Amino acid sequence: MRVYKYYIALIPLIVVFLIFTASGRNASPVKNLFPASVQKDTLTNQKILKFNHKLHVKDLEVACDVCHNGVAKSVKSTDRLMPAHPVCAGCHDVNDQKQCSLCHYDGVYMKLRHTQKDLNFSHKFHLDKGQKCQDCHKNLDQGLYAGTTPGAMPYMETCYSCHDSKSATNSCDGCHTNLTGLKPASHLSANFLNEHKAAAYIQNCMMCHSETFCTVCHSPSAYKGSNSKTDFFAPYWTKGTGTRTDRAGLQKLSNVHNLNYIYTHGLDATQKSFECKTCHDPVEFCAPCHKDGGNIPTGIMPKTHLAANFKTIGVNTGGGLHADLARKDIESCEACHSGSGADPVCIRCHFDNDGVKGTNPKTHESGFMHDDHGIWHNTMGAVCFRCHTDANARPNGTPGTGFCGYCHGRK
Repeated sequence: MRVYKYYIALIPLIVVFLIFTASGRNASPVKNLFPASVQKDTLTNQKILKFNHKLHVKDLEVACDVCHNGVAKSVKSTDRLMPAHPVCAGCHDVNDQKQCSLCHYDGVYMKLRHTQKDLNFSHKFHLDKGQKCQDCHKNLDQGLYAGTTPGAMPYMETCYSCHDSKSATNSCDGCHTNLTGLKPASHLSANFLNEHKAAAYIQNCMMCHSETFCTVCHSPSAYKGSNSKTDFFAPYWTKGTGTRTDRAGLQKLSNVHNLNYIYTHGLDATQKSFECKTCHDPVEFCAPCHKDGGNIPTGIMPKTHLAANFKTIGVNTGGGLHADLARKDIESCEACHSGSGADPVCIRCHFDNDGVKGTNPKTHESGFMHDDHGIWHNTMGAVCFRCHTDANARPNGTPGTGFCGYCHGRK
């Protein structure tokens, strides 16, 4: 009898559970993904209409040309291919005003914006050749809007799968109608010159650059290497020796700066220091003006250096403001304080000549690179040995002694 009482007590709980799960199934899968309203000052397509490509393409299996019904006949990139209101009416009851908020934001009723492209492009030509929409417009079954889904608008790499000068033309003017300032988005980053190797794949570069383009910077006359993918001249520095290599002699530029650039160059030097270093040595070139005894009698010192707590000396003092600035942008410090110049450098205070932890100003957090088999194991040119100078600080040193005792235990 007691068992039946328990079953009777569970019945209300089961009913409540079914009510909530049923309401969840009936909830719109579109409304929950979008805010109730948007700012109307700068209306993009994402703020004009609520739309879910994943829902239409993947879940409902709607073909692309059902909505974009003008694509098959489009021969120009200027054609407007956005779905019009009558197209939506094929599936949605557009006359039911209670359903407007399913797709429209409150008070926003306007056409989708059409972005003009400086391209010579024919959808009809590509479709007639057997291309499918998803060959170029990728990942639309994974996102909401084409403008915010990676790969939905074709990358150059996607075009290059055919436009490789064999299957189709690789000439820029074959597709682009305006070549003024034509650069990939990756090339616009402030640090692109220094990081371009890490971000590049050779086939991507070859879309615009020939192999001889690289040799402008990577093949100086004094270099004796083979200039292969694994053995080439590094314009900035080489890890094997730890010695900075300047490429000023490689640059053959003229009229780079305007006549009053001496008064405005600080703006570029702050934001694009790596670009300055491609031609100018930061110590030898900058120091004559920015230090006492240079062209400017008093020299120019950054305001940060004049703060009362700019530099504090001693273990556990924190180092002062200069330590915070160095952690954020050590390259800016190096622009004036370089190991190749005569100015005091970091190792004036940050050195470890005895290999004993805790007896020198700290530079690294606890456990720094403890699990990394770094280049200090193989080359004396490792930058570590600029500060760690005890007698055992060398490749293949004795484990547990001096510098090697930091990770390998101390005897």
